[in-house]
Amino acid sequence: MTRVSIEEYSVTGDGPYAITTGPDDALWYTLVHSGHIGRLAPGGEPENHQLDPGCGPTIITPGPDGALWFTEYQAHRIGRITTDGAVREFALPTAQCGPFGIAAGPDGALWFTETAADRIGRITTDGEVTEFPLPATGAFPSAITLGPDGGMWFTMNQANAIGRIGTDGIVTVHPLPTAAAAPVGMTAGPDGALWFVEIAAGQIGRITTDGTVTEFPLPDRSGRPHAITPGLDHTLWFTEWGGNRVGTVTPDAVIETHDLPTPGAEPHGITLGPDRAMWTALETGALARITA
Repeated sequence: MTRVSIEEYSVTGDGPYAITTGPDDALWYTLVHSGHIGRLAPGGEPENHQLDPGCGPTIITPGPDGALWFTEYQAHRIGRITTDGAVREFALPTAQCGPFGIAAGPDGALWFTETAADRIGRITTDGEVTEFPLPATGAFPSAITLGPDGGMWFTMNQANAIGRIGTDGIVTVHPLPTAAAAPVGMTAGPDGALWFVEIAAGQIGRITTDGTVTEFPLPDRSGRPHAITPGLDHTLWFTEWGGNRVGTVTPDAVIETHDLPTPGAEPHGITLGPDRAMWTALETGALARITA
């Protein structure tokens, strides 16, 4: 078992949710309950940028233009924030669409999921939006990431499937072997495959670009894994929202888990930080730094 050190850093605002490393070598994170975007340079003090308090910022990602882009789940908008804190927001064509996941694509645009509208959206850096319908109803598309094949891959939480959309708008759907697994987080792995977590089944999933799915049960099937991201040394890190843990999985499916020091911390997003440590957002009010 790998020994890890975990330190927690309290932040202001309410509900740290997603976290990423920005182009300015700082951590950027959403505060889903208070409507802030937070920034923390390791070793520094956290700072917040106020949005509409009820907008529900969720996932945040670096854009191709040197800014950070994020979804506003409750306000049904896409947001953009520069590293000096200037914010722009873009309304979406479909009302009440519930944007959630967002990631930079291979085409200089951002691609995002519309959980309540069964659509994948694309937004250019000047705010032009295109929407693509999915071949399913009530699919609840969630996380989205750029795959090694140039497609955007996404989880279909309620359809129990993994989807892929090309820059041409063509959608392919791959059903999961486990019924009602409810996939959520997803990322491109170091092995040329896509990795995802199944929050309802307590499993880590792997899908190749030809659609072959393999699933790996967690030691605690009730841990409710939420997010997954690449770390160092070809290892992926994931959070267990219900189990109050972070964990690692290697490409050959060796899994280890590590308890967080504060009970009930509700870990959500996780990222490799600018300091080469892993950082996770704890919805109860802190960021946790993890070193092995």
